[in-house]
Order: sequence, then C-alpha cells, then structure tokens
Amino acid sequence: MAAVPDEASTSVKTEPELPEEVKSENAGSVKNEEPVLGNGNGVSPKPPSPQVAPAAVTSQASSCSEMPDRQTLLAVLQFLRKSNLRESADILRRETGLLSAEDALSPEPSGEADGAEQQTLLSRVSAGNSGGSAAAGGATSNSGCNAGIPVRAPLSSGPQDQPDVSAVLSAYTQQGDPTLYQDYYSGLKRFIESVLDCHRAELSQLFYPLFVHMYLELVYNQHENEAKSFFDKFHGDQECYYEDDLRVLASLTKKEHMKGNETMLDFRTSKFVLRISRDSYQLLKRHLQERQNNQIWSIVQEHLYIDIFDGMPRSKQQIDAMVGSLSGEAKREANKVKVFFGLLKEPEIEVPLDDEDEEGENEEGKPKKKKPKKDSIGSKSKKQDPNAPPQNRIPLPELKDSDKLDKIMIMKEAAKRVRLGSDILPSICFYTFLNAYQGLTAVDVTDDSSMIGGGFADSTVRVWSLTPKKLRSVKSTSDLNLIDKESDDVLERIMDERTASEMKVLYGHSGPVYATSFSPDRNYLLSCSEDGTIRLWSLQTFTCLVAYKGHNYPVWDAQFSPYGYYFVSGGHDRVARLWATDHYQPLRIFAGHLADVISTRFHPNSNYIATASTDRTVRLWDVLNGNCVRIFTGHKGPIHSMTFTPNGKFLASGGTDGRVLLWDIGHGLMVGELKGHTNTIYALKFSRDGEILASGSMDNTVCLWDAIKAFEDLETDDFTSATGHINLHEHSQEMLLGTYLTKSTPVVHLHFTRRNLLLAAGAYSPQ
Repeated sequence: MAAVPDEASTSVKTEPELPEEVKSENAGSVKNEEPVLGNGNGVSPKPPSPQVAPAAVTSQASSCSEMPDRQTLLAVLQFLRKSNLRESADILRRETGLLSAEDALSPEPSGEADGAEQQTLLSRVSAGNSGGSAAAGGATSNSGCNAGIPVRAPLSSGPQDQPDVSAVLSAYTQQGDPTLYQDYYSGLKRFIESVLDCHRAELSQLFYPLFVHMYLELVYNQHENEAKSFFDKFHGDQECYYEDDLRVLASLTKKEHMKGNETMLDFRTSKFVLRISRDSYQLLKRHLQERQNNQIWSIVQEHLYIDIFDGMPRSKQQIDAMVGSLSGEAKREANKVKVFFGLLKEPEIEVPLDDEDEEGENEEGKPKKKKPKKDSIGSKSKKQDPNAPPQNRIPLPELKDSDKLDKIMIMKEAAKRVRLGSDILPSICFYTFLNAYQGLTAVDVTDDSSMIGGGFADSTVRVWSLTPKKLRSVKSTSDLNLIDKESDDVLERIMDERTASEMKVLYGHSGPVYATSFSPDRNYLLSCSEDGTIRLWSLQTFTCLVAYKGHNYPVWDAQFSPYGYYFVSGGHDRVARLWATDHYQPLRIFAGHLADVISTRFHPNSNYIATASTDRTVRLWDVLNGNCVRIFTGHKGPIHSMTFTPNGKFLASGGTDGRVLLWDIGHGLMVGELKGHTNTIYALKFSRDGEILASGSMDNTVCLWDAIKAFEDLETDDFTSATGHINLHEHSQEMLLGTYLTKSTPVVHLHFTRRNLLLAAGAYSPQ
C-alpha cells in the first residue's frame, strides 16, 4: 500500500523519463512547477521557443552526435538556396547561429551553434516531415539521436515524395509571430460555423481548449499585449460554464503568473479530452491540411486527446449533457474496467426466541417480509449477488454482539417500513437550527436516527439527542471501580446521570468544521476542519480520541464506511485519503482530481469510494488497489453532494449547477438528468427501499423524485460502445413528485429513517 506523495508539496523535475503518475491521464495529478519538455511519450506539452529551451534538451542533445543534426540543417539550407528562398535561408541561419551561407555549407561543425537550439529547431523542422524523416533528399536520419524530442505528426497520413520545406519553415516562423494567432482562431471558427449542423456541434468543442492553449502560449512566450487582445476578442465566445475558469485565465498575464497557478499548469500538462465521431475528425483534419495550419494542428496533437468513435455524430443535446469538466469529457476507456457494484451477502443472525412475539419467527419471517420488496431497487437478498465482490476482497471488521443486536433491530424496523412510491410520498420532518450565529456548516444523523450532530464555523462540534433519552458520559475511573461488572445492566450503571443533557459540545478544532459523520455503531463521530485535521470523538466520553493529520490544507469532507472502521476524507490538496480508525496514517491516497475534493462517499459494499470535486468530475476509486475505475463528467459546476442507491447500482450527484445527475456504475454512463432546483444542491438521499430520491438545496426546497421511473425504462441496449452515450429522459419534470419549501432555511442534510420517514436539516437564514 504505497502512498502517493502529497500533491501540494510535490514537483516533478524535467528529466528524460517521468514517473508513471505524469504519464497517465487518469492518475496524473502530480503537479509540475515548470512546464515539462517532451519525453517521447506523447503526453508532454509543446516545447517552448528556442530562446528559452530548458536544460533538459541540452542534456539529451549532449548524449548524441551533433553531426547528423547539422547535416540535416545544411541540407535544408542547400535546398533553400537552390529554390532562391533567400529570406527563409537568412532566418534559418540566424536561428541556428550560422553566420553565413558559406559557413553554413561548410562540412565542419560550427562552434557558434548551440546544441539546445539546434535540437529544438530540428524538432520544429521535422514536424512537417513524414515520421521525422530527413528534411531534404540525402540527409542523414536523426531517429537515433532525437528519441527525447517530440515530433509532431504530419498533416497527411500518406507518404510525401517531396517534402514541402518552405511550408515547414513558414509554419515555424508563424509560430513565433503572435499577430497571427487571432487569424488562426478566426479562420477555424469560420470553418466550423460553415460545416453541416451534425458536425458543427462536435467540432465546436474545440473552441475552448484551443482558446486556452493559444492564450497560454502567447503569455508563456511573453507576448503580453497580443495575449490580452486575443483574450478580449474571443473570451465571450466560450460556453457559460467555463466562466470561472476564464476568470482565472484572465489573471494570468505574465509568464511568472503561470508558475504559481496549479489549475493552468494542469491544463498545460494534462490532455483535454474531446469525444468526436470519425467523420467530424476527418473533416477537421482535411481543413487544417489544406490550410497548412500547423499552429492549430500542433495544439490538437500535443494538448488534446481526441476520443474518436465510429458512428453517427452526437447531437448538441447529447454533447451538452456530458461536457463541462476542467479536463473535458471522460475517455470511454476510463469507464471500461469491471466494477463489483453488488452488495455483500448479509451474515446469518440467530434471533433470540424470547424476543418480541411478532419477531419470534424472524428467521423464517425475514425472507417473507423482504419478498414484497424484491422488485425494489434497494432490496437485499440472502443469495450472493453475481455482481458483488468476493466477501473477503477487502478486510472488513468482524461483527460484535452489539452489531448483531443492531441488525436485529434493523430487521424489525424494516418490517414496519412504509412502502414508498409515486402515490405514497414520505412525511418530512425538518430540523431547523435557530440563532445559529456561529454558522452551521455540516450536519449528520445516526443510522438509527437517535442523534444529530452539527459542525460550526466557530470550530465546535455539537451533538443533540433526537429521542427523550438524554446524552450521558461514562463515569470517572474511581466510580467505575465500584460497579459490579457482572450485573445485567452494567451498560446503564457505567453512565453518569449527573452529566445527562440534551446537547454536548465538543471542543478541539482550530478552524471551521466542514463535515461530521457518525459511525454505524453510534460509538464514534468524525469531524474535519479547516485546520487540516480529522478528529475522532468518543460518544461515550464525548472527548477527542485521535487527531488524524495528513492533509496540509482544509479538509472538506470525511465519511465513515457503512461497516465502520474505515473512513475517507477529501480536501483542498486535491486528493482523497482512506483511513482506518486504528492507524494514524492513511492506508490509501487517491490522486487524480485537478481541483479540491469536496464530497466523498463509500459504496454500500465498502469496496469503492466516490469523490466529487470542483473540477466538475465524479471519480470512483477501488479501495483494494487505489485505481480510478470510473470518471463521470457532465456537471457544469463544483459537485457538492452524492449518494448511492441502496443496491449499489446507481449514483446520484448534485452541485452548483442545480442539476441532479444519475450514473450507472456498471456501464459507466450518465442515465438521467433531473432539473428542478435553482441553486446549489447540498444534500441527496435515496429512501431505504430505493424508490424515492430526495434532494435538498440552497434554494430552500426539498424535492422528491421518482427513482423507479428514472431507472426502470433504462435500456442498456441503447448504450453503444462506439459513442459511450445513452439517450436521456427529455422531461425530468415527469419524475418530480413534489417540491416542499422551507421558511428561508437552506437544506444542508437529508436522512431517511429505517421506516422511511424523511428528516431534513438546515440553519434558518433571515433575509
């Protein structure tokens, strides 16, 4: 279980071979403080202009003989002289440091030329040649010496009998001419707007990444005035959901600014993913080839990942549903790994014969009571689910006697559970925090609905009892020694009645508390804070047991596993961490998000963890090996809430865009889009039987959705491996069962009791 280094303090040096984290787009979250030059793996950004060539090129050049490179340049100059292209020859001599045509044509190596500049220039020249072949007839091939230099792919796929050297050189000089960037972008824009509608929607995806990369190139090469003019002219053409990113981009006006901006470094070092049909791609390629637009093509080749599929181009509605994340759309390959989304087999529990009469035959009664619900999304079965992971795939804590008693109680409550549906909606009980001047920031409710915990901006955690039974602490050590430990009511005797109260305050954090989470057995409470720590509190003594320190920045969320023992956290350092309560260091570090991880959830079988981020993606991670097995894109803003269906097959997510998106875990697809809220969605919860989805928002409403209808018409045949897309319901209002307005109280938490009563919570916000 090797830990990944903390991203915030990690930098990668530009060496010939980069670590695996940088090569992989899925795992690539390690940040580079300087733009990394090519390593031959096809994932590096475009090399800078010759005058700022990093030392990495020099080191690679020094390991090879300079003679073949020089011979290539001499051949190019010879060709230019024969073609009477004196101006191009002069430019080439100036760039390579060759003083005169006579010197240039001399076979002896010139001491004036710098090895790094020659290598960089050669990479530009060889860009226009097929497979990096020699630029002129008879020139020596440089394939052995240039292994570390990225060579741009040719515009045409066929072999070239006579390389067009003048076109190559003109493309090279244009790359140094910042005044032509606007012409390039405008020309591509006119072309895309002139193509057929079916292709226009797909090719329009190019506008944003090209705009960003062209602007960054201008800034990086210190053409500040041209960069400002380029930004002012075209930033208004970008999609509205990129507004926040464009605001960040507008603040980068100098090369020095780029070094400290992690978001833009991510954009520069990772590939933006576009999913385009083969026909649309060929149309684009043909246009750029005819126009000899090497500047646009080099960006497409080096900074974008074109996920090409065979079949009909997607419609604008289909594309709009899936795009919007910081890194583009998820690759289809990223969602092909098999996921064990089924539930683990429930343990056999003997029910005592002297239990309540109605539960006397519980062992036979349990299956009978479950039978009416077998068609429900949330139903459980005593048979092994074929989609479930092996029972021992990850080590889970053994059941204690108290856990077995709790499971018996759950079975009893399930027998009395209200069967919800479109015609039978749950009752909603709203807990309003009044006079919460210390700022309510987080809420959680125990599984049995007996306690509610809140995190506050004044660094406190407060716990209330939701039953007539008051909260009591364990007696002092001296008093415990006087208790008869063999008595039947020893658990009652150890509690100190003098400490009984309806509410307990927990002090320990030194910053606002952003999340709270009760353990399944109700013995512990987790809290995480701006102070970078996660604290584990005992609900027996109401004291802090452990402060887990691993995040260097604020921790936005922390959640217990459904089985206890494990918990997951996510924070401003852009990683999620898996912990165990008895280890002070994390067991796993999940690195891959390009921005803050603000919501974390365990899958019902505890084998997977879902993380949501301000990079507008949801990722699913395998607890066993730490791999990212799903990437979901489609949200147009930061994602603040998630919840799994009780059967583990689907996931719902909500964020600042006011939309609830539904995801099929097994196929890795978006299968639904629910529109009804007008503000950020902070709370999502499925009912215990999975028939109703409740969503709570900052717009002061709770919405109830028909989950059965959302999933029952799902035709996986509609999914094709070619496009990786499924047609969504066009009218989500048909699935909206009800909207319930609060009295100026934003909804921050939702919880279904074991009998399917819906509890909601929030702090009253006077207008």
